[in-house]
Amino acid sequence: METKLTRIAELAKTNQDMVFTSLAHLLNEEFLIQCHHELPSRKATGVNGVTKEEYGKELDENIKRLVERLKKKAYRPVPVKRTYINKPGSKKKRPLGIPDHEDKIVQRALAKILNSIYENEFLDCSFGFRPTRSCHDALKILNVYIEGRYTNYIVDADIKGFFDNVNHEWMMKFLNKRINDPSLLRIITRFLKGGYMEEGKHFDTDIGTPQGRPPKKDHNTTPNWYKMVL
Repeated sequence: METKLTRIAELAKTNQDMVFTSLAHLLNEEFLIQCHHELPSRKATGVNGVTKEEYGKELDENIKRLVERLKKKAYRPVPVKRTYINKPGSKKKRPLGIPDHEDKIVQRALAKILNSIYENEFLDCSFGFRPTRSCHDALKILNVYIEGRYTNYIVDADIKGFFDNVNHEWMMKFLNKRINDPSLLRIITRFLKGGYMEEGKHFDTDIGTPQGRPPKKDHNTTPNWYKMVL
């Protein structure tokens, strides 16, 4: 699978106008089992309360059923579980969306596919939400500029509520510029529209994308595929 993703990355890099029309078939049993093993253990569970360890007890059968649903276009993500954490430097709370473990598997697979297409398009000075990069890497580069180069000013800016207000229609239009695989795009749309559960109530998600806790395993700043394309 890594060979296939590398090949996609090579094609995406050499031809920036190339549109990929066949990607959903990559979501096969071997790839999804790999994604399951790569996910960190002992993490907060989603709505169904299934842990990685519990899912792994019948991994082959669970993944087989998952692939069947994906092929039949019957797969639908479970609404994420909404929880809140303290926002650093503020009295406000940051909303987090915790997906079900099976959905985390599909999300990770989607992130790998999207990364193979879009990673080469990012500037070298970009660090947010990229694989093998972290805020510590950004601070190291910033330190080089501050201590070793002439600096007039530093701007600290933030877009208020950005991820809470992402426009689904425009996100899909953006993806359509490089991806024309209806099956894969359908899965992404279902994640966007999957909604969330809070205090036992279901809420629709017409705008925005859920934010999750950062996985320390691969030094990426988000486990969600959504931010890979923003």
